[in-house]
Amino acid sequence: MKTAFIGLGAMGAPMAHNLHKAGFLTKIHNRTAERAETFAADTGCAVAASVAEAGRGCDAVVLCVSADADVLAVVDALAPALARDAVVIDCSTVKAGTAQAAAARLAEVGAHFLDAPVSGGTEGAKAGTLAMMVGGEADIFDRARPLLAAMAKRIVHMGPAGAGQATKAVNQIMVAGINQAVTEALAFGEAMDLPMDKVIDVVGGGAAGNWFLDHRGPTMVKGKFPLGFKVALHQKDLEICQAMAARHDTQLPIVEMTLLHYARLLRQGHGDDDISALFRLKKALFGGKSQE
Repeated sequence: MKTAFIGLGAMGAPMAHNLHKAGFLTKIHNRTAERAETFAADTGCAVAASVAEAGRGCDAVVLCVSADADVLAVVDALAPALARDAVVIDCSTVKAGTAQAAAARLAEVGAHFLDAPVSGGTEGAKAGTLAMMVGGEADIFDRARPLLAAMAKRIVHMGPAGAGQATKAVNQIMVAGINQAVTEALAFGEAMDLPMDKVIDVVGGGAAGNWFLDHRGPTMVKGKFPLGFKVALHQKDLEICQAMAARHDTQLPIVEMTLLHYARLLRQGHGDDDISALFRLKKALFGGKSQE
């Protein structure tokens, strides 16, 4: 399948590289042209001058952009250029309703849409081991599976358009809770004057073990926060969860608390840090100075 990729950010670029390695990628486009040109120099892929040009002549187009308005703008720009029966695969994180709107707009020109958000951070994007939750028609999902398998290891069809994004919202709420629990527990451990490398090792082997503790615990206790998932992006995702919960006249305590904490981190200039930077605030709970 001739495939174009739009959106070469921290997640998109390594995902596009994996599509290139699998022999699918023919064209790329990025809002910042320099990023696309660098990618093209590394891979030999053609740079499309516009969104429409990226989609023209391709069997599939993969998107990885930042926000709901971006997804719909790209879909609208793609629609007139797409061949009938082409597939647009959106790996962004947006509202379920946005995915459903995108699917409806593409259906008008005879094209198809899969909402396929991912989880696993930049490490998973580079290794091709992401988890991918997909919404859309089952036969289109089956047709696109070889492309999805080039980018992700665990790929699950969740239901019709929007189901992938609804599942991603579940994921993001869990990520928030795990972030809260791990950063708070490790700050507590430091306050108890424990050897934190040993704490992480022994706790990670028991019932409290989890991916975030294993991959972020050792760095956060050293005051380092290598980027896996930006605070500002998780804040955006949790605002989506907040809006979805509001439609059911409810608030989710983990979401509300984490949004308050992320707002503080953004005010301190840490919006581009990994979400493990929440540890900065947790240390302050025990009288320690918040890490700047």
